[in-house]
Amino acid sequence: MSAKKKEDVSTTNGEGPISYILPNGDRYEGDCCQSASGSLMRSGTGKHTSAGGVIYTGDWHEDKMHGRGTLQHPCGATYEGEFRDNMYHGTGTYTFPDGSVYRGHFHKNRLEGDGAFINTQGLVWTGEFQSKAALGLKMQPRCTGKFNEFPLGDK
Repeated sequence: MSAKKKEDVSTTNGEGPISYILPNGDRYEGDCCQSASGSLMRSGTGKHTSAGGVIYTGDWHEDKMHGRGTLQHPCGATYEGEFRDNMYHGTGTYTFPDGSVYRGHFHKNRLEGDGAFINTQGLVWTGEFQSKAALGLKMQPRCTGKFNEFPLGDK
């Protein structure tokens, strides 16, 4: 964050809530801490809005999306769930721009493990997802419209 231009800082000893605008037009509002080298980094809870319209709201650790959060893309895609080192990692829900939804496990930005996919016609497919493959998926009977009625197995 050392390349950021200060807009408003209300911190004590380099820690606390801040508001920054980067030279590229990105904006960060939220908690920060001071690194060993003295530069400020995002840490705690905050909101980052890119100049291109991508919005992340959630937990930060050592200047990376890490913990629970929501990432919204201008095209309409949204991910809500767990992050690790700026990647979808853990359990989450990805909503595609067309309205279809994947709910399940992610590993380094890839669909990985037990999950459920509901398409735009309301058909639900559950099973094991492995990156770009999803062999052996099972179509579920028509649902009542509540996506959360399909629990995921523990892994």
